[in-house]
Amino acid sequence: MKRTIVIAVTNDLEGDQRVHKVAITLMNNGWAPVVIGRKLRNSKPLSRRYTTRRFRLWFNRGPVFYLNYNLRLFAYLLFTRVDVITANDLDTLPASFFAAILKRKRLVYDAHEYFTGVPELVDRPAVCKIWRAIEKRLVPHVSAMITVNESIAALYRDQYSLQITVIRNLPMIDHPPVTPGYLPEEFTRHPFLLYQGAVNMGRGLEQLLDAMALMPGIYLVIVGDGDVTDVLMHQARQLNLATRVCFTGRVSFENLAWYTRKAALGISLEQDIGLNYHYALPNKLFDYMHAGLPVIASDLPEIRKVVAAVEFGVLIREFSPEFLAETISGILNNKELLAIWSKNALREAPNYSWEQESDKLLKLYREL
Repeated sequence: MKRTIVIAVTNDLEGDQRVHKVAITLMNNGWAPVVIGRKLRNSKPLSRRYTTRRFRLWFNRGPVFYLNYNLRLFAYLLFTRVDVITANDLDTLPASFFAAILKRKRLVYDAHEYFTGVPELVDRPAVCKIWRAIEKRLVPHVSAMITVNESIAALYRDQYSLQITVIRNLPMIDHPPVTPGYLPEEFTRHPFLLYQGAVNMGRGLEQLLDAMALMPGIYLVIVGDGDVTDVLMHQARQLNLATRVCFTGRVSFENLAWYTRKAALGISLEQDIGLNYHYALPNKLFDYMHAGLPVIASDLPEIRKVVAAVEFGVLIREFSPEFLAETISGILNNKELLAIWSKNALREAPNYSWEQESDKLLKLYREL
């Protein structure tokens, strides 16, 4: 009988490439993954080769959401056959931890980010203190820990003296078939900027929209959803950008690649707000690379390592609308430079692949 791994996240699974890649890798190597998420009002049907389960919850935000989710997850784990539990991020760890203790099972903690350093907690010291207390109480006792880059791993090692495996969220070379998306007709006739990922505070999108007002004839596609989507849509209307800025909302990862391949320049403008963003290594950076898409990116430590090594874009430290408009316009007008960056990205992409990175994942689970 195959060993069962329950993998828990708080999203609706549709766009979570990392969890999908982990589940596929484990399934292809003799495990039986069961991926747990939640079902939202606008969640689309899922078709996965592995088992999925999405909870319908009474609450979808705030402290009551986290309590609601963890109670549901704990009850599920308590009455389900499982050999290993994997908690993705701190918000799934409490239920996973206590279920693992009661059932005497191994627990893997996969930290996709430095949770207590996210911008949403920077100005909320009371809430941050609660999450830190949870982390301090539970993390030192997990069976194994994974995180997404060496800088974040170093922070956790300093705090908890744990052995931590770094597994970057790299794209598959053997990726799923790409399914077409939709863009207004004007966007198909003009080169456009692309931002993909969570539409949250601290991603440089407010400054980018202000810059768009200074760049007539340039278009922007924002693929994703998040806490500031409504704010950004209102800002776009106020700046009379409604015909030049397209918000697609959430799309599946099979759909996402269609937009990435059609763009002219990828955007990754994380702000230096809190430790999580300071040491961020965004997934989209590697998606852009695999699509041969040049980037304009923040000059932050982990981002700098990749962009400088591959030489497929420009790093910036200033985010004023005037500077962004001048820099982006100059890049888009330099076709020769764009071609060089695109060639560099495609040449180096195979060296940044999940197929190579997943060996560390399999080694960790085998050792459990």
